[in-house]
Amino acid sequence: MPELQHFPPTVGVPRSPAPSTGGGQADPAQIQHSIMEEQVELWWFREPGKSLLCYCVAVLLILGCGLGGVGLLSTTTSVSSEWRLGAGTSLCLLALGILLKQLLSSAVQDMNCVRSRRRIDMLKSGGLSDLIVVLTAGSAMLICGAALLHLALVNHMPKPGQALNDMYISGVVLLTGGGAAVAGAGVYSAAVVLLERTRQGRRLMDRVISIFTVSGQMERQARRETTSSLANLI
Repeated sequence: MPELQHFPPTVGVPRSPAPSTGGGQADPAQIQHSIMEEQVELWWFREPGKSLLCYCVAVLLILGCGLGGVGLLSTTTSVSSEWRLGAGTSLCLLALGILLKQLLSSAVQDMNCVRSRRRIDMLKSGGLSDLIVVLTAGSAMLICGAALLHLALVNHMPKPGQALNDMYISGVVLLTGGGAAVAGAGVYSAAVVLLERTRQGRRLMDRVISIFTVSGQMERQARRETTSSLANLI
């Protein structure tokens, strides 16, 4: 029986290159990002950390303003009826306004009537609307506290009393709470801006690295094809 002879591969027949394992695999993070980009319902939950932070701040503002307003209204007497009624009513209305904003955002999200990414980013917790609400609440508390402090300092000199001391303490508390709210909103805005710039820089670096990686893979693949063609010719 004749022995089988080993023949070299035919010259000129192209060989199919081996599939590259580096660039052919799908990135799970990229797949998840693509799914979230397509689903409008998931746009409300893209940044859970920011949403949780803003939700907790809104709850604290509602509780603080509501309890403070109810406390001032419940302790109203004939001596201190004017400033307690004014400050208590303002705090209660402020708490109701923050609660109304949270309820409206939840209703819009449940009805799924908004399909614009810009409007969803503005309405969702952690968006622009929460920042505006916190700044508005902090500014209102600062104004109310400054007014109470001014009245307490002006009226305390000729006739000191317990009612004026309560007015002074209430003004200090409102100034402290309002200043904390405004300062927190400012720090939050600065942190968001810095994080966005950092993310943009990272995305740019990732794109540059991926371009160089793909170029290097294509160059190595071309070299392998040239070497295999020369070997086949030899």
